[in-house]
Amino acid sequence: MITFPNCKINLGLNVVRKREDGFHDIETAFLPVPFYDVLEIVSSSEETTEIITTGLTIITDDENICLKAFRLLKNDFPSLPEIKIHLHKSIPIGAGLGGGSSDAASMLLLLNKKFNLQIERKKLLSYSLQLGSDCPFFIINKPCYARGRGEILQQINLSLSDYKMVLINPGIHINTSELFQLIKINTQTKPINEIIQQPVSAWKGELVNDFEKIVFLRYPVIKKIKENLYKHKALYAAMTGTGSTVFGIFNKTDEINLFLEEEYFHRWFDLS
Repeated sequence: MITFPNCKINLGLNVVRKREDGFHDIETAFLPVPFYDVLEIVSSSEETTEIITTGLTIITDDENICLKAFRLLKNDFPSLPEIKIHLHKSIPIGAGLGGGSSDAASMLLLLNKKFNLQIERKKLLSYSLQLGSDCPFFIINKPCYARGRGEILQQINLSLSDYKMVLINPGIHINTSELFQLIKINTQTKPINEIIQQPVSAWKGELVNDFEKIVFLRYPVIKKIKENLYKHKALYAAMTGTGSTVFGIFNKTDEINLFLEEEYFHRWFDLS
């Protein structure tokens, strides 16, 4: 059985408080983006589950998040057979796109469907949160306003059909945990879900990602990407998540000629 885990972007990202458990409460809006990995599982006669990867290089040891997702369900469903996993990795890693979280959520969904485990969505959301703070979003996989660690999700109506978007990644791997240790708490009072109901052209002055200040100081090239998007008529541009990917939103009818470094990853998408 095969599926195609997609990535996401964050429309705004505010860190609102540090919790007693060491995590942080955030506020953001998640938007699914049609750029995909490929994930396949088949039953195996072997004594252990194994993973084969192609595409971008990722870890395949016990820390692999797809293997963690399998073991999580195996604990509660001992009759779950061993499997072979093939993951073709296209979504850049450590890039703020949630590719690993999407793979993990897709693994839960695949196992549930293939082996008829009959796990209800509420329980799938609970399992996914054990794998990562933004994994629950990929169970829903619709535009969502998110609070808490990112797991308190409210689906939102957000039509961007008049726009197109570019993702640009300079190949810099960002350590998310380290950034959370350095972040300052945001005092912004206007909720993100209110800001994004305004026209996209109004987002520039109000919709912010708290991590940009830290990342831009460390990696000026990422700041330069954002500035370049605005120079080329972007209505809105920002870093997604903790970086290093930057996205720009443009009118669909605009002709854009971006001049990017050869080693930069970039993709264009129509939005819906």
